[in-house]
Amino acid sequence: MTRGSLTTFSIANDVAKYFAIIPAAFAMTYPELGALNIMHLATPNSAILSAVIFNALIIVVLIPLAIKGVKYRALGAGPLLRRNLLVYGLGGIIVPFPGIKIIDMILSAAGWA
Repeated sequence: MTRGSLTTFSIANDVAKYFAIIPAAFAMTYPELGALNIMHLATPNSAILSAVIFNALIIVVLIPLAIKGVKYRALGAGPLLRRNLLVYGLGGIIVPFPGIKIIDMILSAAGWA
């Protein structure tokens, strides 16, 4: 159950991080992709650096969950999948947006990107 929960979070987390990386990576070549910069990140460099730093931090945060494990619940496959998608899937999509934005603001304020 732990592996499935962490995988769900990781995949959802990656989808959200693409909203930081893809517009930044192709901003010069395809200016139209600037519309995907929904987080309004400062620069392409800070967007990519923020996503990488966020990824490193989220791995450290998830280590205790991976060691401890997800609590077993005697549910059927359907309810268990719905719960995992709601908690870990939705959490994996929502958490990166403010996390990456905060890191981007710190990097920009410090003049590092």
